[in-house]
Amino acid sequence: MITRFITEIQTAFNPFSPHAKSARLFLSFLPPNARSSGMSITTQLLPRSSTAPSKLYVKFKDGKELDLDADNMGIKSIIEEVDRHSRILQKADDLAAA
Repeated sequence: MITRFITEIQTAFNPFSPHAKSARLFLSFLPPNARSSGMSITTQLLPRSSTAPSKLYVKFKDGKELDLDADNMGIKSIIEEVDRHSRILQKADDLAAA
């Protein structure tokens, strides 16, 4: 997963819910130095009795915002959506550098 162009991530999920698996896995795919490289990561843990859906919000360097429903999307779908925009930014960065 290309994380170089991500500036902000916000998640909200119940860690005990099986529907939160995608949000938990997405956070595990982030590199260990993500916070030190300037990425803002905010995680809100919902109580065990909460029935609120899992949310995942991703903001990129160009200002694009993705508000993903981590409750109904699998981890592959989430990574595919994030990588799709990251590849567009990577291509634009490569063209600008050339």
